[in-house]
Amino acid sequence: MTDRTVPGRACLHELAAQHRLPAHQPMDQMTLGWITDNRPANFDAAPSFPRPGLMLLPASSWFTTGRQADANHGVRHNARVSLLAALIAEEYGLDGDDVMALCLAGAIHDCRRRDDRADPGHGQRAATWFLRHATMVTRAMGQEVPVDALHRAAQAIAVHDVPYGHFTAPQQHAYEQAPHLVDVLKAADCLDRYRLPLTRWWPDLARLCVAVPDWLPPAAFSLMVHSEQAALDGAAHSDALAGAQRLLTPDQ
Repeated sequence: MTDRTVPGRACLHELAAQHRLPAHQPMDQMTLGWITDNRPANFDAAPSFPRPGLMLLPASSWFTTGRQADANHGVRHNARVSLLAALIAEEYGLDGDDVMALCLAGAIHDCRRRDDRADPGHGQRAATWFLRHATMVTRAMGQEVPVDALHRAAQAIAVHDVPYGHFTAPQQHAYEQAPHLVDVLKAADCLDRYRLPLTRWWPDLARLCVAVPDWLPPAAFSLMVHSEQAALDGAAHSDALAGAQRLLTPDQ
């Protein structure tokens, strides 16, 4: 097991408690151990996904820097959100185009972050980048996505980081064009917050505008723990994520 806590520097959990989190926040073994030890007591002991679900692995080159791609809002977070968004979309019977749009939106939503702290506007930056590179992104997914679905995905990406009550008039208008995509993307992003180093930052389902099924929060927690542990042990992003998804998907 590899300890990726930088020598001489406190782990993310300790830094968060001291209000000293740095701009770049890669996961470390001590923080992941703390997260695992604080697993919510009401979670199913053997969580699973009811079906495989779509997951798009974003390329490291899609992020602002290589360091950011490996940080707390990097490749693995975005890939997990793409899977969670697709699963929620399927749960609510959204059509195939919207499922694919949400998978794309999850994979892209944080790719233009400049750091792991508050970064206002990163959703709009990611949406703009996505529309400029939509062909490349859809090719990576290996599926055709209609232009109108791509624009709905971009609208969801653009406001995913803005609280509902803080929408400007143009953002409210954009939300009204694709409310189901925005609601699902926000829910999926929220469900991957178990990776954050203080429990007060973990998912607050009361803030969501879509109900999530009972099986999803414990499965999201386990997906994060398994994939982050595999990455700490030296696995590539793709192997860490695929391995975690297989563990949580029956008969896969």
